[in-house]
Amino acid sequence: MEPGTEPDWMSRLPEPLLHVPLWELAIPGSHDSMSFCLDMSSPVLRSEPTLLRLLDCLLPCCTRPCIQRWSTTQRSVLSDQCDLGIRFLDLRIAKKPAGGAILFAHGVYTLTTVKEALEELCVWLESHPREVLILSCSHFECMTEQDHSHLVHFIIALFGPKLCPPQEQPSLSSCWLQRQQLIVSYDEEQTVREHPQLWTSIPYWYAESPEPQKVIQYLDKQLSEERPEKFFAAGLNLTEDLTFVLLHPGLTLRTLTLKGLPPLLRWTNQQRPGPRRGGVNIVCSDFIGLSQFCSIVIGLNYKLLDSLKRLNSSSRFAAVM
Repeated sequence: MEPGTEPDWMSRLPEPLLHVPLWELAIPGSHDSMSFCLDMSSPVLRSEPTLLRLLDCLLPCCTRPCIQRWSTTQRSVLSDQCDLGIRFLDLRIAKKPAGGAILFAHGVYTLTTVKEALEELCVWLESHPREVLILSCSHFECMTEQDHSHLVHFIIALFGPKLCPPQEQPSLSSCWLQRQQLIVSYDEEQTVREHPQLWTSIPYWYAESPEPQKVIQYLDKQLSEERPEKFFAAGLNLTEDLTFVLLHPGLTLRTLTLKGLPPLLRWTNQQRPGPRRGGVNIVCSDFIGLSQFCSIVIGLNYKLLDSLKRLNSSSRFAAVM
């Protein structure tokens, strides 16, 4: 096991934290979780800017390295991300044109299919029976109703009783009791209505800026407003547009992220989970293995533990009085 890995952190949390809803815990997540295996020979997505697709047709020798530098946000397979402590996976799904496979995508398609990745996660969950994963499935470029139906039926058949339905208020203790390990958020309303095992879309807050301070300001503003009732994600990821990329030919997303991580991680370390306004839940980052990101987010839960202890002490004191 590598230093800094947290493959079973949920099972080691103190007992009082086992009974709070999962949306009151601090949970590490990876942004664009499958972008480590981009297929640089595949087409550029139709949803990408027209200028990029035009340049790719004219000068692929220039655009392809650029796409790889700026679309790759992670370095390791999903099971390794889970070993590091990640429990929220941002899965952006797309189907290749003309009846192609259902893959993941970020700029271009991935080499790994959705079914292969989900089977990998199923094996990981079997080896870690007291850990709970949250999958956020979104984007769905070029997918038909039939594609959605096939994918969801595959998920239900693969994970079966491991799926935690949205009718419940899941905590770690309730999930363990019912042997549930997986929450699937699916960003397609009609499909969610037809399948009671699926959760609705999880809000993902991110600032459209490559500047860490602007990301921090944006997240502070979001957290100062009314807290979502259930799961929500705060993204530490820096976001660039095509103009920024073209003006910085020697820069990559990895180097930009490494430069921005120190202030972003300091901000993260100052946060606190819990049900009140300002409390964080899921925190996501790019290149989750290059820092102590997972350990910092997991450590925030001990602030919630302190709050619960103070609340219990106050309750006992009031009962004595």
